[in-house]
Amino acid sequence: MERLYIVCVEDQKEVLNTIAQQLSYFEDFLSVEECETADEAFGLLEQIERKGDQTAVVVSDHVMPGMTGVEFFAKLKEDARFSAVRKILLTGQATHTDTIDAINRAGIDNYIEKPWKAEVLLDKVAVLLTKYIIHAGLDYQPYVKVLDKQTLFDLLKTG
Repeated sequence: MERLYIVCVEDQKEVLNTIAQQLSYFEDFLSVEECETADEAFGLLEQIERKGDQTAVVVSDHVMPGMTGVEFFAKLKEDARFSAVRKILLTGQATHTDTIDAINRAGIDNYIEKPWKAEVLLDKVAVLLTKYIIHAGLDYQPYVKVLDKQTLFDLLKTG
C-alpha cells in the first residue's frame, strides 16, 4: 500500500515543531513531514511522488522567505502531479488581498489564522484528508480512525 503524507511548511522552527507535534495525532496512519521553506517542501513532494506515494494535505505558512505560501500553493495547483493535494494556509500576517489571492489563484481549501487552536487544525486536516482519500479513490478503511466521520458519511452517501 502506498504511503500518504501530510507536509507542514513554516519558516519559524518553533512554530513548525508545534504544528508537527499537533499533527502527530495522524502518525499511526500516515507520515507527517516538516519543511522550513516552500522550495524544500516542493522538493519533498516530488520525492514522495517519485516513490509512488501521495501527499494528501499541505499546511503552509504564508509569509516565508523566497516564496510565499500563496505562491507555493499556486505552483502546486498548476502542477498536475499535485493539483489534488488539499491545502491549508496557516498564517497571521496575510492581508485581505493575500487571502483572496489564496482562494482564487492558489485554490486553498482552508485558511486558519494564527494563533490557532490545535483542535481546529486537527479537525480541518481530518476533513481534508477524508476528502482527499475519497476523491482519489483510495480505500478509506485503513484510515477510518483519523477521518472525519460526517464528511466520510456525506461523501459515501453522495457517491
